[in-house]
Amino acid sequence: MSIQRREFIVATGAAALGGWSTAAHAQTVDTLKVICGFPPGGTTDAVSRRVADKLRGTYAKNAIVENKPGAGGRLGVEELRRSPADGSTMLLTPAGMITLYPHIYRSLSYGPNDVTPVSIGGRIEFGFGVGPAVPDSVKDIKGFLEWAKANPANANYGSPGAGSPPHFLAALLAKDSGVDLRHVPYRGSAPGIQDLLGGQVSAFSSPVGDYLPHLKTGRLRLLATSGSARSRFTPDVATYAEQGFKDLVMGEWYGFFMPAGTPANVVSAAAQAIRQAVAQPDVIESFAQLGVEAASNTPAEMAAAVRNENAQWGPIVKKVGFTPEA
Repeated sequence: MSIQRREFIVATGAAALGGWSTAAHAQTVDTLKVICGFPPGGTTDAVSRRVADKLRGTYAKNAIVENKPGAGGRLGVEELRRSPADGSTMLLTPAGMITLYPHIYRSLSYGPNDVTPVSIGGRIEFGFGVGPAVPDSVKDIKGFLEWAKANPANANYGSPGAGSPPHFLAALLAKDSGVDLRHVPYRGSAPGIQDLLGGQVSAFSSPVGDYLPHLKTGRLRLLATSGSARSRFTPDVATYAEQGFKDLVMGEWYGFFMPAGTPANVVSAAAQAIRQAVAQPDVIESFAQLGVEAASNTPAEMAAAVRNENAQWGPIVKKVGFTPEA
């Protein structure tokens, strides 16, 4: 089972999309609140703030970011549901909170129909890295699996959280290879990467950007990435597919959403403003430092992506057999 990456339109400031004008449009709201369901300092927070800065003076007279961390990003979505559908509030979230979580949490208080897709802001891919707990002789996924079989007591991997896309990716690796790998969940990538560097966990599955600051130090090694092609941030690292796991093609996008019922003209204005924001060279460069590829699309394209990925996650969750209590 795989989640194939949908072809999004990369924000390059090129020709207008779908009849949109590239000219600046009138400000739509006085103050825009961008909700981020994760703590300050992380990638989601950084993407939220970078785009909010660019929406100030274009889509809105003023723009602020409000962090609502907790419950793996669910609190941010719930906050959006309680917000007025007048264009004054957006949520920036990884797609999984909308497309994956409905398949995991039976008591989830929201679903894809409770939010209005506006535009993606960027795309990421995942990587599988190992630290000093794994011998230097292990250079690729095959080598790691052979080592894991020979060292079952240390055959483990961490992820940013139980039920997160990186968790499912590594769980599928274990299923497809037939190697028993024990999952060690963390509350975010930062503590997990620190344990990886310290040798407390053997491997880690996380967004590629989480590894970038550490690769040059030699303290960890990236064994695979999850895209259909090699990541432009780590071009020397082979993909899972290149290493024989053709179904392990998975990525994720950061998406901007508004409350359900937001008028279509307001959503269109916001999408245009986001498109222009992520096309600016300084935004593209700042995203790249985080391992994020700046990108945008139309509300209709984003809605189609939500539907498609929601349908694809169901069989994956069933195959892995994960429940929050597992």
